[in-house]
Amino acid sequence: DLSGSIAAPDVKLNLGGEFIKESSATTFLRQRGYGWLLEVEDDDPEDNKPLLEELDIDLKDIYYKIRCVLMPMPSLGFNRQVVRDNPDFWGPLAVVLFFSMISLYGQFKVVSWIITIWIFGSLTIFLLARVLGGEVAYGQVLGVIGYSLLPLIVIAPVLLVVGSFEVVSTLIKLFGVFWAAYSAASLLVGEEFKTKKPLLIYPIFLLYIYFLSLYTGV
Repeated sequence: DLSGSIAAPDVKLNLGGEFIKESSATTFLRQRGYGWLLEVEDDDPEDNKPLLEELDIDLKDIYYKIRCVLMPMPSLGFNRQVVRDNPDFWGPLAVVLFFSMISLYGQFKVVSWIITIWIFGSLTIFLLARVLGGEVAYGQVLGVIGYSLLPLIVIAPVLLVVGSFEVVSTLIKLFGVFWAAYSAASLLVGEEFKTKKPLLIYPIFLLYIYFLSLYTGV
């Protein structure tokens, strides 16, 4: 009978000038050609980006666009064309979702319907603009229509207060719709439309009337 034991050789790795003794299991794996199981990949700097940067969300840019929509007067000095020329998805989506949430006051089923109207309503405006000769992308229309819901969000709490006064409530609703439509139309309806501007402004106006009707539960 043969019995006995073979001591594993001490193998030392030179890592940065420091010698580290390997364990028997590590040595066994390396001798059998399985050393690749022990390899550790270096961290990729691209994998350590913040979540907002990974999702391409710029909060400062979104805040600036919100101010441009809420204050559409050229005299205020905002570069409002950034809303159209530099479109994003998350900002308009957040506005539409917030409008959908406050629309629970009207009826619950309008939440998904508002998002649907935003997507397909923007598609209709886009197709009409292209037919009329406008140089605009669908992403630009989607962003402008979404951001321009902000005036309707602003008047929503006011309607809760003056809801019992029918005349005042109607005037506030008209003001909110005109505000939203003007903000969107001033960005989408450029000089390239010339005499065809009413053909694009009118459906934009109707779209925001429909958005408001979904909020009020009509």
